[in-house]
Amino acid sequence: MGSEAPLPQWASEPCIMGIDEAGRGPVLGPMVYGCLYCGLSYQETLSSLNFADSKTLKEEKREELFEILKSDDSIGWAVDVLDPRELSAKMLKKNKINLNEISHNSAIGLVNRVLNMGVLLTEVYVDTVGDAEKYRIKLSELFPAVKFVVAKKADSLYPVVSGASIVAKVIRDRALRSWAFDETSENMHRNFGSGYPGDPETKAWLDHHKHSVFGFPSLVRFSWGTCTPYFNKIVEVLWESDKVDEDGSSNGRGKRQLKLSNVGISGYKRKTEEIESSGKGRCKFFQSRKLELLAHF
Repeated sequence: MGSEAPLPQWASEPCIMGIDEAGRGPVLGPMVYGCLYCGLSYQETLSSLNFADSKTLKEEKREELFEILKSDDSIGWAVDVLDPRELSAKMLKKNKINLNEISHNSAIGLVNRVLNMGVLLTEVYVDTVGDAEKYRIKLSELFPAVKFVVAKKADSLYPVVSGASIVAKVIRDRALRSWAFDETSENMHRNFGSGYPGDPETKAWLDHHKHSVFGFPSLVRFSWGTCTPYFNKIVEVLWESDKVDEDGSSNGRGKRQLKLSNVGISGYKRKTEEIESSGKGRCKFFQSRKLELLAHF
């Protein structure tokens, strides 16, 4: 998602870009990384647009400024929207990816995207995640032709980052307003507040929407510590899983108990697709129904 007009002439001249995020802390909804870019010669005009850190602006003002930058042919923008399920999956999988690394990868992806469009980026300003100098070195090694400035509170220091902050915040707000729940329940509602863990309205929403077996709706980031207390009363689930050796024989451990309270559901991984399709070591649910895995249709 971003500005979709053909590449403007100014993009072939030296350009600057700002990168910032919205929704890093909330337990609900996506995290959005946004970028804004323009020609170096447009910096003075950009400063006159009165962009500011999106967190200091009311929603109506953010929307107004977003429409202004969208209509400005001398500005380009793009976003990376990270679904809450994607965030949780990465943070809970066996080889975990922490939030800082997820954030770095998103920012790197935006730089790559804009460069691949043909924009001549020479300077990029980034609101830091983690140690600013280490982050700058990491980015500089990946993109040696680009000068990187990584700083705390960059969204309040550099207008180009302020603009990126507005892009990210507006897109996240719109995503929350238009969120389509995959789950269906008569008692579900959208009064979830800001989505931040400390918001009483968000806490009340989480408490109301917890399920003793399935946990929370997909809007919730299961990996957040905020969710942990809610899993204390969750139902224990028994899964039948057989550890299979390479020759297909069971190692005798039989049933293994897995708890949803661990949040990340883990189990024994099948050794090969052939073992799966042979039916050996498969869950009794499939064996009793004579269900087989079809790899080719």
